[in-house]
Amino acid sequence: MTEFNTGYPSVRRIQSLVKAKGEVEIKLTTSDVLIGRILWQDPFCLCVVDRSSAQQFMVSRQAIAYIKA
Repeated sequence: MTEFNTGYPSVRRIQSLVKAKGEVEIKLTTSDVLIGRILWQDPFCLCVVDRSSAQQFMVSRQAIAYIKA
């Protein structure tokens, strides 16, 4: 089982985005772009609610090219 290490700057940065409830742009390695809010994170995925459809997506961390706040 993988430990969720909150000592990593990327984990802390995403957690600050969750708390701020701000909008982010997430570009995937497939070149798709999600714009919305990050609801939560775990060691493997982020849960994002899409701005336009209000649908929730679980995004694998490995599929993320970048996150822009």
